[in-house]
Amino acid sequence: MKSESAVLAPSESLEAPSSVAKACRILRALATGGALRLTDIAQATGLDKATVLRLAEMLAREGFVRRDDASKLYRGGPELQRAGAAALAQFDPRAMARPSLLRLAGAFEDTAILSVPSGTESLCIDLELGRYPIRANYLEVGSRRLLGVGAGSLALLAWLPPREQEAALDVVAAQLARDRRYPRITRALLAERCAEARARGYAVLLDVVVERMGGIAAPILGADGRPVAALSIAALNERIGEREAELAAGLQREAALCQTLLQAKT
Repeated sequence: MKSESAVLAPSESLEAPSSVAKACRILRALATGGALRLTDIAQATGLDKATVLRLAEMLAREGFVRRDDASKLYRGGPELQRAGAAALAQFDPRAMARPSLLRLAGAFEDTAILSVPSGTESLCIDLELGRYPIRANYLEVGSRRLLGVGAGSLALLAWLPPREQEAALDVVAAQLARDRRYPRITRALLAERCAEARARGYAVLLDVVVERMGGIAAPILGADGRPVAALSIAALNERIGEREAELAAGLQREAALCQTLLQAKT
């Protein structure tokens, strides 16, 4: 049997947890599938360029990152894709939720979205465009958003266990302070919206992430009560406000169907 030191390759010299965490930030930034400049990665992760360059080179040697020498753009490598495929093979709610997305988009004519939690972020893994799609960058498969930045991610945050939710709020608030793309979103606002969502059974976020646009969402819960995914509808504010009760009922109904299917498999 090999010893631990024999298993580790020389390039795996990230012994400090802080270095591992920084490498994970880089991988999350690249997991959206897009090509990023060094500056983009530094901004997305809150790391300085020298740290990003050092860790990206190490990750490239291990196959988790690809760098185009001509354009100097970074992308996720084959090992990152393989890890993602393996994770989805263990739990892939897309097949379970696809009929729900079709029904929601067909009934309400707005875009229906399926999101899953990924650390302190939400990941869009599927969507169905309605007749009135709003074109915004958060409506793309592979898009990541901090928990609370969007209706689906707010639902995922709101249904976390209390202590975990508090910790997530601290992390998200710190990242929002660095990012500054969402000046309207504060820790206090997210905590308030989480409480409101739990009280009424669904999450609503209007005119906060993108002006005149918003979303409404319901969580899909596992057998332990934790959120494993969220169904949401993205639309113009007025289209949500005029039909909030109807939209909420439809989302809750589809989320309950998905929960039944999920629990039948476990």
